[in-house]
Amino acid sequence: MTTRFADLAPSGAAAPPTKDDPTIWRVDDVLWARLAPLLVVDKPRKKSGRPRRADRPLFDGVLWVIRTGAQWRTLPPEFGPKSTVHARFQEWVQSGAFDHAWTLLLEEYDAFVGLDLHWQSADGCLIKAPLGKKGGLGKPNGRGPTPPTGANAAPNAIC
Repeated sequence: MTTRFADLAPSGAAAPPTKDDPTIWRVDDVLWARLAPLLVVDKPRKKSGRPRRADRPLFDGVLWVIRTGAQWRTLPPEFGPKSTVHARFQEWVQSGAFDHAWTLLLEEYDAFVGLDLHWQSADGCLIKAPLGKKGGLGKPNGRGPTPPTGANAAPNAIC
């Protein structure tokens, strides 16, 4: 089921959460008509090969990653190959197209639901990296590398 921004408009009574919570997982046709021109990047192709994939499913994949906070490797195949989605996202970011598209998305969401940007918070966790094998500051134990094993030439039975 595709959720549209129009479906996010607040209603009088608070409805209990449903299985498909009203969030944007895919861009509807009306919004895509406004977004598509912003995401066009005129980049000459370096080599021939497969034709360029359509932007819409790739943009939906980027939204999926942003909404879920998941890693690129867990992207469902319905959005296209994860490497293609990530490469297109990087292309949009480097060209500034993603900033324009994201601004439009926020403006549309603000028009339907309203954003209160007076107070924001970020959550995170910073911990000290464990000291381990890769050049940490752990105590040196004084032992060198293990010598190679092989035949022992020690005298053992001399007559």
